[in-house]
Amino acid sequence: MQFDIRSFFKNGKTPFTAQFLADLSGEDFDGSVVSEPVRCSFEAHSTLDGVAMTLRIEAKADSECARCLAPVHESYDFSVDYLVRERELDDPDFELPLNEKGCLDIRELAYQELIFKIPRVLLCSPDCQGLCPICGKRKAAGCTCQPADQAAPADARLSILKQLLS
Repeated sequence: MQFDIRSFFKNGKTPFTAQFLADLSGEDFDGSVVSEPVRCSFEAHSTLDGVAMTLRIEAKADSECARCLAPVHESYDFSVDYLVRERELDDPDFELPLNEKGCLDIRELAYQELIFKIPRVLLCSPDCQGLCPICGKRKAAGCTCQPADQAAPADARLSILKQLLS
């Protein structure tokens, strides 16, 4: 989805609105997967200072818990506001994704905003205890190892660490 922002600065007397689905399933979200299309709505209108834009994103992401590897399903629904001044379009450090013709790539903008919204470390619950280092089961799902068992290293190669700490 492209928005010709340069043209909108010249002719944008009426607000611009668009709704679309963005397929971000092939994008990298650092371990999370966005398998369903992302629902986006975009609005732009002229102001005395420039062009005010709002991007609303509704997405679902799947991942696994960083502690116990259980599946985690999260939903995101948020809006981001932007104000662009015409002189900013020629700035080489302009942060919004423009192509060579000055069109704003709204799909790419949605990807950039969503990648910052999805946490790098997801947990199935704030009090997740993780996996048992002895048996490998989720601690919350019935690990029967005793605390004394957990003091011994599970791997004989790690016994040198225990000697160093003594």
